Amino acid sequence: MAGSKKLQDIKVAVDAVVFGYFDKKELQVLLIQRNIEPFKGGWALPGGLVLDDENLDDAVKRELCEEAGIKPDFLEQLYTFGNVGRDPRNRVVSVTYLGLVNPSYHELAADSDADDAQWFGINSLPELAFDHQTIIDTALKRLRTKIQYQPVGFNLLNGEFAFSELENLYKTIVGQEIDRRNFRKKIMSYGLLNETDNFKKEGSGRPGKMFTFNQEKYKELEEQGFYFELK
Repeated sequence: MAGSKKLQDIKVAVDAVVFGYFDKKELQVLLIQRNIEPFKGGWALPGGLVLDDENLDDAVKRELCEEAGIKPDFLEQLYTFGNVGRDPRNRVVSVTYLGLVNPSYHELAADSDADDAQWFGINSLPELAFDHQTIIDTALKRLRTKIQYQPVGFNLLNGEFAFSELENLYKTIVGQEIDRRNFRKKIMSYGLLNETDNFKKEGSGRPGKMFTFNQEKYKELEEQGFYFELK
């Protein structure tokens, strides 16, 4: 009827797409195995409803800790998904996050409403609950764009790494070959790498130098209006 009030009963949730990288393997994404309905026994992104007295950032950090036992090194809001029917129980709007971690620094531990937590290759994902495949596709697109202008890839590497490892990481994320000479020239020109006294032997070639990421240099350049451009 005209002039009648419509009731609103919408719940707010958070979900996180956390990417990880193992050297010389495809990009990985963190999934949890649900132990409650709907989709009990199925795989999904870690996440859940936001508590009444909880900020969004606090909610996603809590869910990641409870369901997978991790604290991402990098975490930012990705997108809001709120299509009608995305959750068969009720109307749920999900504020999603993009996270990056180095898996070697995080031991997964499922708890809360998750039976298990595992890393899955981005090209070999199981069938996912809700609209989580769409969320992952959106996150991957964002990551592939973001890594072209902000050095977030360093969050996926060990503290000390060979240049070839950085190169393989970028190639893995963008999903295609890169111009190796141009890539190295640009990375080195920014002064973002600190050369160490250590070397790493790979294959039959000469041992390669090891590097660390110079976060202070990046912050300094960022404050000056620096644009990390690798296209």
